[in-house]
Amino acid sequence: MPTPGGAAGGSGEPDLLATTVRDCRTLTLPKVSDVRGNLTFIEPGRPIPFTIARVYWIFDVPGGETRGGHAYRELKEFIVSLSGSFDVVLDDGLTQRVVALNRSYSGLYVPPMVWRRLENFSTNAVGLILASGPYAESDYVRDYGAFQRLKKGTAGGGDG
Repeated sequence: MPTPGGAAGGSGEPDLLATTVRDCRTLTLPKVSDVRGNLTFIEPGRPIPFTIARVYWIFDVPGGETRGGHAYRELKEFIVSLSGSFDVVLDDGLTQRVVALNRSYSGLYVPPMVWRRLENFSTNAVGLILASGPYAESDYVRDYGAFQRLKKGTAGGGDG
């Protein structure tokens, strides 16, 4: 199997299919503590490992609901819980890992081709997502079976 960053099928494109849950990592954002209230910030190139092209947030998630349930072919994300808490369930087709997000100065980097699902939202939780590209429906893999076939390199058919 090609290694991350290697050529995929001789096309010269990076092999993003080799990413795993181990490539996902928690990053601590700068935090300025002050008796009047704390401040956290994000600046270009630090500590987010990509150029931010889109920002969106998830809020008012009803109890018991989940968000996500897909992977991206090329998009990278950084997920932060600005308020409250939620879990991010990561899946590379072989291994699952759950990361609890509950601090506004700590977030999770998720590379392409890692399935993600957000669940266990606390009351009034707000999740901020920084993305490496604009919305593109063609970048989504929404069918888990298709995701598994892509990861195994046997992607026959569409992704539903």
